[in-house]
Amino acid sequence: MDPSTLSIIGIVLSLAFIVVFALRGWHIIILAPLAVVFVAVFSGLDILPTLLGPYMKGFVSYAGKFYLIFLMGSLFGKVMEDSGAARAIAEGILKIVGRGNPMNGVMAIALIGVALTYGGVSLFVVIFALIPIGRPIFKELDLPWHLFVIPYAFSIGSITMTMMPGSPQILNIMPTKYMASSTMSAPLLGILGAIVVAAFNVFYFKYQLKKAKARGEGYVAPSGVGVVAGEVVAMEKLPNVFLSIVPMIVVVIMLNAFKLDAVWALLGGVAFCIVFFWKYFKNLPETLNKGAVNTVIPIVNTCADVGYGMAIAATAGFKVIAGWLLTLPMHPIVSLAIATNMMAGITGSASGGLGIILETLAPKYLALGLSPDLIHRVATMSAGCFDALPHNGVVITFLAVTGLTHMNGYKHIWWGHIVATIIALLIVIPLGILIY
Repeated sequence: MDPSTLSIIGIVLSLAFIVVFALRGWHIIILAPLAVVFVAVFSGLDILPTLLGPYMKGFVSYAGKFYLIFLMGSLFGKVMEDSGAARAIAEGILKIVGRGNPMNGVMAIALIGVALTYGGVSLFVVIFALIPIGRPIFKELDLPWHLFVIPYAFSIGSITMTMMPGSPQILNIMPTKYMASSTMSAPLLGILGAIVVAAFNVFYFKYQLKKAKARGEGYVAPSGVGVVAGEVVAMEKLPNVFLSIVPMIVVVIMLNAFKLDAVWALLGGVAFCIVFFWKYFKNLPETLNKGAVNTVIPIVNTCADVGYGMAIAATAGFKVIAGWLLTLPMHPIVSLAIATNMMAGITGSASGGLGIILETLAPKYLALGLSPDLIHRVATMSAGCFDALPHNGVVITFLAVTGLTHMNGYKHIWWGHIVATIIALLIVIPLGILIY
């Protein structure tokens, strides 16, 4: 058999291996290097050099770039929770939306996520900012904690990441470096896609909540190393709700107004919490220590996944797949969507998949006379669809810090993010072809 064909088989088997065993509770730290063995064997590569080479290169490179962000994000989430600031925000939300309708509380969490990411805060940062707010709301409303995945995944991972015009998220910026488009490209298509995804998730949450209640499920606190969680602060000791919002505002302003690195912005939020909420901490050194320890599992999980993606990218099969995507026999914008989805799925990265497509395919589609704005929006939305397979870095990080697993949390990502975005694309693409 042709070596490239064998390599492709190895890539497919490795992906299937990760998906199947991750959904059965196996940890990505174990699965990623084992999947690399599949890739190496079928691609005719030496196993140990592949693990020590591309795999560890991706692992170490990611840790070098993002460890401090994870550390500061974890500390920010921990001081927000242990000071009572996150609980104060949650109580303020519950006073506005009420405790009688769980949907109101869930949508409030989603809107906070949208506001933060639309304000320029990265997805990784919002993970650590949103969980301490959502946890007391879910506890107060006695909602199963695994359902928290739904408002997080659709509001942050779909709508503001790829769809909403003007979003400052990296995926919405990347195409502007390759063509005459802007972050406001195809605004009607983006807004329509966001509405479809939001509507789908509202109905999906109601359906899952009904099923959970029928099974007698309620809130159970998450636990374990890496989980963003702390002691529940007594109600009478909570800080002022308006002052509690300020740390998040500080982060947004430092990121966007002052254009500082995310590490400095998160450190600013941590410093504000410590200075202004000093009297609310029971044991500040313990809070900081736990926050630091909580960094370990999420960052190692994600590094393992990135290393796996680097190992795949080093194979002959990957190069064949990338070339084949150029020749799909269908309307160009449809083939663009399929190609972007496949590349994001293989790499387990929306930005990684989109980057490859923009480098290899964008000039060819532009040469066909397609609108840069249409290419921009369809490619961006497609990158944020099958990117969220079980080996995706954000998926792994999110599940780790929430105390959930692929077994009890991933199905909500599948339906609320992937399926919802596919439906949106099926509506947006035909309309885009008509308009552009």
